[in-house]
Amino acid sequence: MDINTKALKKNAYRVTKERGKTALRVRVPGGHMKAKYFEIIQKIADEYGNGTVHITIRQGFEIPGIDMKNIPKINELIQPVIEGLEINQVDANTGYPASGTRNVSACIGNNVCPFANYNTAAFAKKMEKAIFPNDRHVKIAFTGCPNDCIKARMQDFGVIGMTEPQYDSYRCIGCQACVKNCKKRATGALTFENFKIVRDHDKCIGCGECVGKCPTGAWTRSDEKYFKLVIMGRTGKQDPRLAQDFAKWIDEESIIKIVLNTYDFIEEFIDKDAPLGKEHIGYIIDRTGYQEYKKWALKDVKLGDKVEIKDKINW
Repeated sequence: MDINTKALKKNAYRVTKERGKTALRVRVPGGHMKAKYFEIIQKIADEYGNGTVHITIRQGFEIPGIDMKNIPKINELIQPVIEGLEINQVDANTGYPASGTRNVSACIGNNVCPFANYNTAAFAKKMEKAIFPNDRHVKIAFTGCPNDCIKARMQDFGVIGMTEPQYDSYRCIGCQACVKNCKKRATGALTFENFKIVRDHDKCIGCGECVGKCPTGAWTRSDEKYFKLVIMGRTGKQDPRLAQDFAKWIDEESIIKIVLNTYDFIEEFIDKDAPLGKEHIGYIIDRTGYQEYKKWALKDVKLGDKVEIKDKINW
C-alpha cells in the first residue's frame, strides 16, 4: 500500500513496527467518558485489531493491530465516540486531527473527590475546544488540588485547583482540627489566637484541607474559583524538570488566554529546523528567556486583583 505516514499520524493513527498495520489513537478530553463507548472500542479491537487495547498515560486508548486498508471503516465505526466526546473534527467519518498537542488530561475532580476544588473534566474540555487542532507539541493537565494526582507538574501547563477558604467564627468551637491538619498535611497557614482561627494568606496554598476537616462547617470553599498555573515541566531526553509556579489565584479565562498566547509565542520563536516542527516549549523559553516569554504570555490578559505572577523563574 502507498501510505502517507505523515498524514496517517495527523489523523489519530500510529505507525507501528508491524508492516501494513496501524494503531488507532482515541483521546478522551478530561479523561472522562460514558461507559457505553467501551462497546465500540471493544468491537474495533476484536474485529479489526488484535483484540487488545492499550490505555495511555495521557488518558486515551490505542487499539493496535489494525490493517491500514481498514482505516475508512474504522473512522466510520469510531464516529459515535468522537461525537460523544465532543472531539474537534473537520469532517464526519474521517477521524480527527491528532498531531502535536497532546490530549488534555485531568484528575477525577470535585464530582467525586472530596479534596478537589473544581470540576477538572469540564475545564479540560473547555481548554480542548480552545486549542485543538494544533500541530505544536504542548501538554496540559488539570488537577483538583495540590495533591496533584494527575502529575500536573510534569506538563508544559499544569492547572492546580485552589480555594480561598471562608471562615465563619460563630460556627467555630475551637477544636483546632483544621490547625493540626494544616500543620501536618499542608503549610501551617492556620494558627489559634484568642480562641479563633487566623489564616496567613502568604502561607495558604488554597488546598481546602481545612474545609474537609472542620466538624462544624466553620470553613467553606469560596464561591469564586481560583487556580495555580505551573509551567514548563517536562520529561524526555534533555534536562527533565518539574513545572514551576507561574501564577497563583488566577481565574479560568486568564489561563486559557495565557495558553493561547503561548501558541503565538511558539510560532514566533520555534526552531524552524526542529524535527516535525515539535520543539518543546521549554527549550524555546530556555533560548529566549523567561522575561520574553512572560511578555508574550500575559499579552491582553486581564488579571484579577488577587493574582500573583512570578517575577523570575530559574529552572
